[in-house]
Amino acid sequence: MSLLRLLRRHLAPHRRLVALVVALELASVVALLVLPLLNARIIDEGIVPGDLGRVGSAGAVMLAVSLAQAVVAAGSSYAGAAVAAAFGRDVRRGLFSHVGGLSSREVHGFGVPSLVTRCTNDVQQVQLFVLLTLTMVLTAPLLLVGGVVMAVRVDVGLSWVLLAAAPVLALVVTALVAWMVPSSRRLQELLDRTNEVLRDQLVGLRVVRAFAREQRESERFAGVNDELTRVSRRMGRMTAALTPVVVVTTSLAVAGVLWFGGHRVDDGQLAIGSLAAYLTYVVQVLAATAVLALVVVMLPRAMVCADRVTAVLEARSSTAGPRPGGPRSLVPRAVRGALRVEGVGVRRPGADEPLLHGVDLDVRPGEVVAVVGSTGSGKTLLLSLLARLLDPTVGRVLLDGHDVRDLDRGVLAGAVGLVPQASYLFGGTVRSNLCLGRPDASDDELWRALEVAQAAGFVAGLDDGLDAVVHPGGTNLSGGQRQRLCVARALVPRPRVYLLDDVFSALDAATGARLRRALRERTADAAVLLVAQRVDEAREADRVVVLDQGRVVGLGHHDDLLLTCPTYAEIAASQQLAGVTA
Repeated sequence: MSLLRLLRRHLAPHRRLVALVVALELASVVALLVLPLLNARIIDEGIVPGDLGRVGSAGAVMLAVSLAQAVVAAGSSYAGAAVAAAFGRDVRRGLFSHVGGLSSREVHGFGVPSLVTRCTNDVQQVQLFVLLTLTMVLTAPLLLVGGVVMAVRVDVGLSWVLLAAAPVLALVVTALVAWMVPSSRRLQELLDRTNEVLRDQLVGLRVVRAFAREQRESERFAGVNDELTRVSRRMGRMTAALTPVVVVTTSLAVAGVLWFGGHRVDDGQLAIGSLAAYLTYVVQVLAATAVLALVVVMLPRAMVCADRVTAVLEARSSTAGPRPGGPRSLVPRAVRGALRVEGVGVRRPGADEPLLHGVDLDVRPGEVVAVVGSTGSGKTLLLSLLARLLDPTVGRVLLDGHDVRDLDRGVLAGAVGLVPQASYLFGGTVRSNLCLGRPDASDDELWRALEVAQAAGFVAGLDDGLDAVVHPGGTNLSGGQRQRLCVARALVPRPRVYLLDDVFSALDAATGARLRRALRERTADAAVLLVAQRVDEAREADRVVVLDQGRVVGLGHHDDLLLTCPTYAEIAASQQLAGVTA
């Protein structure tokens, strides 16, 4: 059961505090069970015979026990809340860390909106269940058993009242759990869907406004929101049904105790104080049963949330490593930067055709190789394999003769600098973004990287320079500025391999030309693999790789490919460069 595994795993570090909670709960229950007996003694030995001294002494003892019970209960609640909060913190931290180690394949399999829901709402639901378990569920069974034992001890003749009331509550709780399990699962799925629609609208806000689709998006959100409301109401009605059942059952039980207990008092078979104590025990037993019912009602949703959280925590990355036997002594400084791709193929699960098929490629240190091809030909996928964002289905990728799957991830990250197609900057400052790959980089090194990336001018013009604020995603910067900062970020660690995925798309021709010249000088001793959308970018490379539907259909220099590779010639002609080049 996922819930039990999750609880065992993340409550184990707090076992001492959990043991303290159990001890305090036990002391609180003992005090609650003793109080009715003290009250009965005050009535039978003090009030009925008129002994005020007995009332005072017994009352003082009862007051002391009440105060002690209040202190113990408060301590138990505080300790239980601390354990639940620590549990939620640990699970969220574990989820965040684990998701960061998953490959893009697993992340896309779960979906970003679903992962957000699992890290927030799902963990919160399990944390709430832990809180209720520690502060209520531990008390309720003890109070239930102890109350029954004490009630029978006071008077056996009225025990049938408890035997009649308990099955009613048990039947109601069983029915509610059976109804709520599918509703709980559906509720979490709808939360995922709501997050997905909301994320789409926020990320694509400019597109929505550009096409005046606000009304349609509002209707789309309203649809999933209304469905979420409907399921939430159904679960709310199921939960609310518990309260009247408990109230009616408790009221009938109290009425039965008063009616039949009154006759036993009148017959001299039961003392008045004992009747009051028995009545208190009955209320305690039914209240404990109601608490257990409330927690059991919450159990289905906690189980569903635990299943979803555990599914992420137990997911194994397809790029996990390094494999046993890898070169443990290899460090980034010792990497020369020789890349080799041998018969690489990538096929998505369930796909009819591979995305990449039989790709062979060599990139030597000091060489610039451009990758061109139509949209969807596999250019970005090839770079992802080299950076080991995912692993090939067949074949292998070698760095200095070592399979990248055998290398430590730190070594690979230090040796390979990736500039992805989507220029993403993290919230913080220009400096914090540039230092991601090398936290100890000096200001001079940062400025040199900015100069190569043609970004020094606009960074110097910012109010705080390197310490200028960058919003999450770099939304306070233009597309070209973000792209140049991403290039500078890859340059700072001075890697031996550069993977540049369409890094000139947001730049004007003049800036792009200056950046290419500066990059050529900076990366003269490194291997560079460049995804180029324009042929004028590829013509400056030492060699060009042409991809078409996941296959290499051309490899050579720009001028040679114009004559020998129809696919490349077609791309060049479409950009009206073939005639100029010829």
